[in-house]
Amino acid sequence: MDGPAGATAAGAAPGTARRRRIGVLLLIAVLAYLIDLGSKLLVVARLEGHQAIQVIGDVVTLQVIRNGGAAFGMGQAMTIVFTMIATAVIVVIWRIARRLYSLPWAIALGLLLGGALGNLTDRLFRTPEVFRGHVVDFISVQHFAVFNLADSAIVCGGILVVLLSFRGSNPDGTVHQAGKGE
Repeated sequence: MDGPAGATAAGAAPGTARRRRIGVLLLIAVLAYLIDLGSKLLVVARLEGHQAIQVIGDVVTLQVIRNGGAAFGMGQAMTIVFTMIATAVIVVIWRIARRLYSLPWAIALGLLLGGALGNLTDRLFRTPEVFRGHVVDFISVQHFAVFNLADSAIVCGGILVVLLSFRGSNPDGTVHQAGKGE
């Protein structure tokens, strides 16, 4: 499929709209990545080794946790697997971006890409070793997990992908409508 009919801005060529959507994806990804990276650098420098800071009583606190696993600390021995999964997610997003005409999909994929890059950076460059680095988590919600801003970007992007999929929206800007026989 070269490009959906009516998916471009009035008078814009399909290639122009595609570049615009990829630009949005990259802008959102870079912003999510830089905000995540900056927040991790700040909390490691200021909070690591210190008492938790209460943001909303005991409900929300800031405390640095090094997480070698996935959500809720699961899979601590599988750090390299999570590194490979993050790399695969980045490759899949880049492949989808070649057919990207939809602004909402660009935002969703940008959030996913920025979050994946944020946590992948930790896995690649933080201790204990390359490809097995522990992710810096620091937002603690009582009776829930400790997470970071990359995790938040991934969750928000994932929710948006699910909502767009339920609406029948495709990354190429087309809308899938179920037939009566389906």
